Amino acid sequence: MNYRVVEKLNGIQLEELKQLFKNEWWTQERKSPDIEQMVENSTVVIGLIEEETGKLAGFARAISDTIYRAIIFDVIVHQDNRNNGLGILLMESMMNHPLIQKAERIELYCPDSLISYYEKFGFTTNVNGSNLMRRK
Repeated sequence: MNYRVVEKLNGIQLEELKQLFKNEWWTQERKSPDIEQMVENSTVVIGLIEEETGKLAGFARAISDTIYRAIIFDVIVHQDNRNNGLGILLMESMMNHPLIQKAERIELYCPDSLISYYEKFGFTTNVNGSNLMRRK
């Protein structure tokens, strides 16, 4: 199957993104208006569209100042399209994007089970003594 990379999602694709989010533990509670605002305010949005069906097969987004820091969020491939290299296509599209590629540090966070996957793209858990902190 062939896929094309898009940087803008139309209304139908935003609805399909909402469905993708419903299948992931970290995004299940997201609501349509918030998803639209999140996409609008992200520096880079990458969608993978199935050429044959026009459906959203994968998604990732990033926030960046384009010089010092970029952080990648929400790397998701639809369940039916997993293990076909689409995660690699998403990550390569993101890492090579002009608004991301020149950032001094590109970061993401993931569960322990995906550390080895992201290490293939040069990510490491050795972050010079830094700690993830969160305010809720």
